[in-house]
Amino acid sequence: MPLRMSTLFLRTLRDDPADAEVASHKLLVRAGYIRRAAPGGYTWLPLGLRVKNKVETIVREEMNAIGGQEVHFPALLPKEPYEATGRWEDYGDGIFRLQDRSGADFLLAPTHEELFTLLVKDHFSSYKDLPVYLYQIQTKYRDEARPRAGLLRVREFIMKDSYSFTVDDEGLDEAYDKHRQAYIRIFQRLGLDVVAVRATAGAMGGSRSEEFLHPSPAGEDTFVESPGGYRANVEAVETVVPEAIDYADAPPAEVKDTPVSTTIAALVDVANKLAPKAEGNWQAAETLKCVVLTAVLDGDERKLFVVAVPGDRDVDIKRLEASIAEALDVPGEPEIEPATEADIASHAGLVPGYIGPTLLTNGSAVQILGTESKTGIPFFVDPRIVPGSSWVTGANVDQQHVFGLIAGRDFTWDGVIEATAVRDGDPAPDGSGPLATRRGMEMGHIFQLGRKYAEALDLKVLDEHGKQVVVTMGSYGIGVSRAVAALAEAHHDDKGLIWPMNVAPAHVHIVATGKDEEIFNTAEDIANKLEAAGVEVLYDDRRKAQAGVKFSDAELIGVPLHLIVGRGLAKGTLELKDRQANTREDIPVEDAIDHIVDLVRSYQDFAD
Repeated sequence: MPLRMSTLFLRTLRDDPADAEVASHKLLVRAGYIRRAAPGGYTWLPLGLRVKNKVETIVREEMNAIGGQEVHFPALLPKEPYEATGRWEDYGDGIFRLQDRSGADFLLAPTHEELFTLLVKDHFSSYKDLPVYLYQIQTKYRDEARPRAGLLRVREFIMKDSYSFTVDDEGLDEAYDKHRQAYIRIFQRLGLDVVAVRATAGAMGGSRSEEFLHPSPAGEDTFVESPGGYRANVEAVETVVPEAIDYADAPPAEVKDTPVSTTIAALVDVANKLAPKAEGNWQAAETLKCVVLTAVLDGDERKLFVVAVPGDRDVDIKRLEASIAEALDVPGEPEIEPATEADIASHAGLVPGYIGPTLLTNGSAVQILGTESKTGIPFFVDPRIVPGSSWVTGANVDQQHVFGLIAGRDFTWDGVIEATAVRDGDPAPDGSGPLATRRGMEMGHIFQLGRKYAEALDLKVLDEHGKQVVVTMGSYGIGVSRAVAALAEAHHDDKGLIWPMNVAPAHVHIVATGKDEEIFNTAEDIANKLEAAGVEVLYDDRRKAQAGVKFSDAELIGVPLHLIVGRGLAKGTLELKDRQANTREDIPVEDAIDHIVDLVRSYQDFAD
């Protein structure tokens, strides 16, 4: 039965929402697909629910095609499984915790690894039961500090998460590849352009990991690609490390007065004026800046650390956050912040603007400074700081810098860490050419979890030799509600949405214009016959609405085909607009049904 504009629960808006920043947020609200219920929470209205359900149907079909079996967990979960894996603490402030009337601890699930693991443990005990792939489409909750951009950054969202359970790594590889191919088919059918990029596992743990990103200026992620096909999230890019340098003949380091040089630009300027090189000028890339940062741990504990990077490079907080927990040997994923004045003041000897590694390590250069003190602050270096490299850096004395400080000779470090922003033109780690950066939205993420959760929750089966082995797991997620937003972001023009045929709330929008009864009778007849032929119809049957209002609503709502039944009917023709192809044609009334059915099927076949 056709949807009718006269009775549809819909109210389109002329103006953008005041808090809307991106196109998808503006259009989904204005066109009546969603409404804000709370910060980071949205109500799905009838048209929005139809689009979301079609996305879910495509996801289900492809998951079922690789042998996935659907389950459904509650969103309100007990503390104990998450405590066993350490994630009750690791998530920090990122989850919603609550207590029931008896004081028992619960959380609103941000993800369900623990519950899937326990479910399989409860059911299976033999290798003969494996492999098994389980999935669900479920609402998830995360306490997003700054919800924004409509469905793109929210506190409540819909996600498909699936998990593979296999006896060994070979089975995990097979499961991972099956899910990877299923994801490619899902996004193709959705009409959403994505690229698969290497990624870090983060709090999920595991080894191999890839993200599926939709390239978009509105994306919150940055990824890189090379002419030779290397693609990675910037957090996963490994720096091409220079060769170590023989420093046997390097002259000793020397402390020089460098007045008013608390920035790299000022230091380079002062160095060229007061300590010119024999050949050429000093460059920012020859300086070493020691950046003081703070990892915010559970309970708001602040742990100070220092990262040394070349002076021409900026620290990338997200790249640091991806690996700092392991480097500092602390739980979870600490939030990284620039150190405050109070943080720095709490450590004697740190001179803002003139901090150098000689105070932070026990290298021989401490002799230059006349001290053998050490702060005890963890000190890390960017991979470009290789043994033998020579630097101009702070002397830990106001208005003084050390020239010719040799890495490995004059100072050492506690670890090497990826700390700097990836730039256009940086070399790809695999030698496939210079990198170019792009923005993208994360649509899906797949992980080879390995045995982390199975070990924590004691998920074991008997192998073919009767020996107990820990089950190997994989985790695979797709953001369903996020996919709706990404589709809106990718498919619109200045008039409104333009949904791909496979996810549109209807296939054709019939607009009856005028007051002639024959127009409405013809439109009604066509709508019913198209529905009988399997074509979904949104019929604008409003008698009192002006033609201009109907056209504006149709363009805003974004159904891909528009059939206008109006004054052309007197000549036996109808106007068909294809919003996807941006074409317009007149068709005979008697050919309308067959023509539209064929056109809808051609779009669906192309997407499939």
